[in-house]
Amino acid sequence: MPQHVPSTPPLSAALERGDPHRAASPSAQHPPALPPHPRRIVFLAHRDLDNPSAGGSELLVDKLADGLTRLGHQVTLLCGGPAAFRDYRVVSAGGPYGHYLRARSAFARRVGDCDLLVEVCNGMPYLAPLWHQGPTLTLVNHVHTDLWKMRFGGPLAPAARIGRRLEHWALAGAQQRNLLVAVSSSTAHALRAIGVERDRIRVVHNGVEEPGPRADRSAEPLFVAVGRLVEYKRIDLLLRLWERVRPVTGGRLVIVGDGPERERLERLAGPGVEFTGYVTEAEKHRLLCAAWLLLHPSAVEGWGLVVTEAAARETPSVAFDVPGLKDSVVDGETGVLARGESSFAAAWCALALAGRERELMGKAARERAAQFRWDRTVRAFRVVAAEAVRGWGP
Repeated sequence: MPQHVPSTPPLSAALERGDPHRAASPSAQHPPALPPHPRRIVFLAHRDLDNPSAGGSELLVDKLADGLTRLGHQVTLLCGGPAAFRDYRVVSAGGPYGHYLRARSAFARRVGDCDLLVEVCNGMPYLAPLWHQGPTLTLVNHVHTDLWKMRFGGPLAPAARIGRRLEHWALAGAQQRNLLVAVSSSTAHALRAIGVERDRIRVVHNGVEEPGPRADRSAEPLFVAVGRLVEYKRIDLLLRLWERVRPVTGGRLVIVGDGPERERLERLAGPGVEFTGYVTEAEKHRLLCAAWLLLHPSAVEGWGLVVTEAAARETPSVAFDVPGLKDSVVDGETGVLARGESSFAAAWCALALAGRERELMGKAARERAAQFRWDRTVRAFRVVAAEAVRGWGP
């Protein structure tokens, strides 16, 4: 089976607890030791977190890069598109698509060398193991097997076939002896399905921030969906189901996020639907606290980070029983996993009308979300990074 990486204990439990006696001791006044190998880590990814199209993958990379930097590692993010200033170095390798072709030269010119190169594969690969003469680790949110057809349909179907084959070959063939990090068991199983050996897969789950004080729950029915407005998120399906649910529940449906589908979706929306576009973290926190339910109609996810964000605020989810979401939602405990459109609408109505059940699911969701924190994700990833370097040989 793919190996789940447990969280490693903190380097200094006393310091993490803020023990003043230990902190005042002579040994605690010495400069901290250098972090374990690999010290210089480069992430090769599609976008920086400040990119308008950024989502869960970019947040994960930012949390890893920032956490590793805080632990003393020298971290660089090499990405496409605009690059923002951060506590770690961010280097733009070119435009959103051209940087795939320039990644190798940009790495040579502007980075030079590293102890570990982490390729973040989100469909289109960089093929880093073919040109990087050193340890390489691949981070995979989800395998895009079925999404290629959704993104490139009709006359573009040949492009979908080429993209799918290239992605599968890059993950299963070009990686050779390198390790791959999957963000969920679903992603690990998808990797196995395309031919990646079990013993090369490690599972490191996403984390979630400890939320601040909870805002008030809405007195009126409020349902929220959060995500980038692209095809595979299937917000159009949610809008159709809303027409069946609204006469039963009343209330509002709020769609948080933006993307290329927004104009089309706004034309489809009926009464009671609000599109907010991008919102601040504070506003997202308020909406997730206020919501009666988080709705997640996506066709596939790596994990479904917003499910855990909602859960941390005692908001249960209704989602489809698809890869990723069946990892982040515990069916019947922290939310409901639907196996079809009718069962999704039925679960939506049932939970909207059952306040006590919704409350119990929310509390269970919060308890489960407490198991996933970013510091644990960083430590688990650090363990795999060290393993990737130890196991590499020219």
